[in-house]
Amino acid sequence: MRAGLALVGLILTLAPAGVLADCECLWEGSFSEVHAGTDLVISGTVASAKGNSIDVSIERSLRGDESMPTVRVWLKAHNYCRPEPELFSVGSQWVMALHEITEEIPGGFDPTTPNISYGRIGDYQLSNCGGYWLSQSGNVVTGNLINAPRWVHDPKMTPVLVDVVAQHVTGAIDDEALLQASQEDPALRELMLDTRAFLRGDDSLKLDETD
Repeated sequence: MRAGLALVGLILTLAPAGVLADCECLWEGSFSEVHAGTDLVISGTVASAKGNSIDVSIERSLRGDESMPTVRVWLKAHNYCRPEPELFSVGSQWVMALHEITEEIPGGFDPTTPNISYGRIGDYQLSNCGGYWLSQSGNVVTGNLINAPRWVHDPKMTPVLVDVVAQHVTGAIDDEALLQASQEDPALRELMLDTRAFLRGDDSLKLDETD
């Protein structure tokens, strides 16, 4: 009993006011910490939205096998620990680290409200318990990328190139290099990458840990 009360106390300490009214989860970390535990990491644009789901057109797969050009992503409904659907407007761009839905849950589908659901097997869900998404504008992203405050999904930060984030997702660069990139002018970083590719005579954007 004491252990259970201690856990509740820990959750109350870590979660901001109002979170427990929606769901109960501990903060799992910034994007740099959580993406490795997901099934699919993509860069894409919201093509359509209905109920608590959005269809995301994949423009770039950073990690994972998905044969379809568009994936359905299920967001907040009931007490599911996911972000509100209103955040992801049609036409907006995102980098998302997604968990695949692999099993049905009791009460997860109500035929009277078919567009409000836990989600179908084979679709994906987006968690609110960490930095599982980054806002994308052109070739740069912002969000809870690395070493950012808990429960703050849109902290003030220097934009980071999607290419740099992709390098971290694949393991080509480490946390230190990603953190350094988040403190640099992205235009300067892109120029450095393009210059290195030109000098090598190819289009590779591989970084080393000394960047």
